[in-house]
Amino acid sequence: MHRQQWLIMGLALLVGSAAGAQGRSGKSEQSRLGAGIEAKTLKNGLKIIVWPDHDIPNVALYNFFRVGSRNERPGITGLSHFFEHMMFNGAKKYGPGQFDSVMEAAGGSNNATTSEDTTLYMDWFPRSALETIFDLEGDRLANLAFDPKIIESERGVVYSERRSGVDNDNTGALLEQVQATAYVAHPYQFPVIGWPSDIESWRMEDLQRFFQTYYAPNNATLVVVGAVTPAEVFALAEKHLGAIPSQPPPEPVRTKEPEQQGEKRVVVRRSAQAPLFQVAYHAVDAKDPDLAALELLMNILAEGESSRLHRRLVEEERVAIHVGSLFNTTFDPSLALFLVDLPPGGDVGRVEKLFGEELEKVRAQGVTDAELRKAKNTTVADFWRGMETNNHRAHLLGTYEVFHGDWRRLFDAPARYEQVTREQIRKVAGRIFDSNHRTVGVLLPTEGAEAPAGKEAGR
Repeated sequence: MHRQQWLIMGLALLVGSAAGAQGRSGKSEQSRLGAGIEAKTLKNGLKIIVWPDHDIPNVALYNFFRVGSRNERPGITGLSHFFEHMMFNGAKKYGPGQFDSVMEAAGGSNNATTSEDTTLYMDWFPRSALETIFDLEGDRLANLAFDPKIIESERGVVYSERRSGVDNDNTGALLEQVQATAYVAHPYQFPVIGWPSDIESWRMEDLQRFFQTYYAPNNATLVVVGAVTPAEVFALAEKHLGAIPSQPPPEPVRTKEPEQQGEKRVVVRRSAQAPLFQVAYHAVDAKDPDLAALELLMNILAEGESSRLHRRLVEEERVAIHVGSLFNTTFDPSLALFLVDLPPGGDVGRVEKLFGEELEKVRAQGVTDAELRKAKNTTVADFWRGMETNNHRAHLLGTYEVFHGDWRRLFDAPARYEQVTREQIRKVAGRIFDSNHRTVGVLLPTEGAEAPAGKEAGR
């Protein structure tokens, strides 16, 4: 299907949505969109999903590993993210630095990211490099090197990343404290980057055990989208990845966060030009039936300059300079987070009062038809824009397979958003925005004090 056709199809759906029509995508449309996608599971447990599209001669390969900070414990926090680095530092056939250089020589590029639930490796390359990429992926998954010198070097790189994203970043520093305070039992309390003392003390046996457990083919889902055929991808996967042995399934995360018994507060005092205000509510997981309604509600409250909180706090009352939100699709119930930046000398108490009034208003009265229509339009528009590229299609296809349990649910997404009603929005606001289930974080500037550097700052 040509890219222009994708755009026309997306716009047609949006026009239908704006007119209030329900379910225009329909089952026949969904079936057509999913046509050509094939999935196969190798004998070693690796699941492969292929979406052929020959519009341009490029390919996106996404490899999802079900491992993140939720699989860690005190002493080894940050290991999932550390392997995001190590997977580019040499294996048996391709030594240190060669993964990138070989890929770039073939016209490709790559990246990786780690979250609480997954570690994701992404390759983008011309069709001509297809077998080279599979060779590179197979080498590092089967034969990753554990060179002590490289491990120590990357340990320093991770320290540097922590310094820039947390220790020297006030928003990141407060966010880390809010998340660690909101959870008392669940490992979502651990920062993905890891606690400083843990980064210092990872041992070789920790790394080897972690890699063997979580970087097994039966703990991964490989998604390939672009100028390929399912048959050739399955054959290359069998050739380069099929001999890698499966491992016993990782120990499941059994911990469930107990219900919060009352509001929690955390105050951070450090060198800063202005105060920060953050609020976290315990929310839902990826399979919760309220997920779509909550996503739309977060959009209405804090997405863009027409959102409720921006208009009230930034434009009308002028007590804040920025309002944002964070809410991720996760295996276990995550946090719905609001982040408010104040001007220098800003009144945190005033911001908190106005913020509370807005959330109580939406709990009591819900939202308007116009607000819900706009949230649906922007959400569905973002969905279709994403479907325009191999990159986003690979990401979305894998996300629905890993988090929702079936890649086919991807094609139901626009209809799910369309079906959300104002009453559902009001109910989910009442369910989630309970003041007894929230954690309030405040960062207050101190004069003349330096941000806590910690031991890692000297590295």
